[in-house]
Amino acid sequence: MALIRSVFQDELDNVSQSLVDLTEMVSTAMSKATSALLNSDLKLAEEVIANDEKIDDYQHDIDSHVIDIIARQQPVASDLRALVTALRMGSDLERMGDLAHHVAKLARLRHPECAIPSELIETVTNMGRVAVELTNKTGMVISTRNTEMALEVGLDDDEMDDLHRQVIAKLIEPKWDHGIESAIDLTLLGRYYERYADHAVSVSRRVYFLVTGKYAS
Repeated sequence: MALIRSVFQDELDNVSQSLVDLTEMVSTAMSKATSALLNSDLKLAEEVIANDEKIDDYQHDIDSHVIDIIARQQPVASDLRALVTALRMGSDLERMGDLAHHVAKLARLRHPECAIPSELIETVTNMGRVAVELTNKTGMVISTRNTEMALEVGLDDDEMDDLHRQVIAKLIEPKWDHGIESAIDLTLLGRYYERYADHAVSVSRRVYFLVTGKYAS
């Protein structure tokens, strides 16, 4: 029985490590997408777009592995909760990859021009930085199951919300002179980063629930 339990624990640990690996893939995607956006780098944008399929496939592999474990082991209580939570976290992380993909597609759409007006370069740069920092911390939360750090991710998201508000405030200024098309681009872009961060918070809160059995406030 002890051996069976040890094998099962190894499988759970492998699922957790796969989720950490997925956060690294997503973090890299958003970092490169932001760089492509700010530098009008078509090659880098195309790389992010092409690699999104790898993120999707990796997440599907995690799902298949989890479902296989459930079918074979028929876990209950906390073990089942861990596996169901892993499915949900994988879905959140896959969506984060999709949002990085959207950022890269905007960079490609406006190439060779830069989609970001000069007065918003710093804000978008900071949005990309915060997005990557949130993802990296989320990976640490998954790896360590540190509940305090999980709550910190929610607080760190406030910076992204502030940056998102800065973008919107700039768009509604009477002196905005970059046209409707640019305003639409930036409205979508702000939403991509904001939703990306929200998914990171969701993953961290799922870890908090997994450890404590309670929902983070």
